[in-house]
Amino acid sequence: MPSTSTPAPGACVVIDTNIVLDLFVFQDPATLALNQALTSALALGQPRWLATAAMREELARVLDYPQVLRRMDFYQRSAAEVLALFDRLSHPVGLAPKAPVTCKDPDDQQFIDLAVAHGAALLSKDLAVLCMDKRMRGLGVPYVARVWAA
Repeated sequence: MPSTSTPAPGACVVIDTNIVLDLFVFQDPATLALNQALTSALALGQPRWLATAAMREELARVLDYPQVLRRMDFYQRSAAEVLALFDRLSHPVGLAPKAPVTCKDPDDQQFIDLAVAHGAALLSKDLAVLCMDKRMRGLGVPYVARVWAA
């Protein structure tokens, strides 16, 4: 079962695109307090959010999906605002080498590779990623989590 802890101070975290959307676009009342806590922590640099240019490009592409555009309109968010938050809160790093584990969903492999390369926690809600928690822990990833709590 994935952990529900927040990353330790000074730790690194990799955040998949769906969690980024939860943080910066969607206003789900069930996760709003957690999202605000993580966004505040990221603003302080604790944990250090690692991201690649390819992850930013994926986010930019997803922000243009019709269902996401409708939600951004509803919450009065623009793609430029979301990307500016991404740029302000994330720490750019280069592409990571292929990890010794492979995700069933090729779109998620970049997040796994980066988490393994940096020994970073991975926040995701993708079941293809979450089921890899135990294998990734064996590779130095502190945990793969769907939900985190204070």
